[in-house]
Amino acid sequence: TMTEPLIRPAVDADAAALGVLGRQTFLDTFVEGFGIPYPAGDLARFLDASFSPEAIRAKLQEPGAAWWVAERDGALLAFANTGPNTLPHPDARPSHAELRRLYVSKAAQGLGLGTKLLMVALEWMEANTDGPLWIGVWSGNAKAKKLYAAYGFEVAGEYQYPVGAWMDDEFILRRG
Repeated sequence: TMTEPLIRPAVDADAAALGVLGRQTFLDTFVEGFGIPYPAGDLARFLDASFSPEAIRAKLQEPGAAWWVAERDGALLAFANTGPNTLPHPDARPSHAELRRLYVSKAAQGLGLGTKLLMVALEWMEANTDGPLWIGVWSGNAKAKKLYAAYGFEVAGEYQYPVGAWMDDEFILRRG
């Protein structure tokens, strides 16, 4: 029988595996799944900047950030990370918490890990904010928008998220 996935805080030793999981999940979701036609050079630069072990290690150390992983038998299946708000909204402050990524690998879809990680992250965010909670989400990701709406998030604005020089249209979601 498969062991039950465990959710735990991420540690420095997870950096390389987190990078691999993040890179593959981005490709599976946005390139394969949604078919966003990123120019190859922009995509490569973005993936290296976002998901190299060094980049992840630095982000794990960021003051005010928190990371969690879901793992089973030593393999990472999903992760979530939060930190000081970076979204460009007039009401948003760095002292507010932002859910930055909630990634579930293709292999782990349907296990409920996205919801479990979201609940852990939201609990932490509520305890570590002095205002609303924020999430940026790709405008075409109906499944993610539906999940966040179920937890009280509403569209509060939009912005452009750079993938290299390519700009993705994103929604800014707010709760509270």
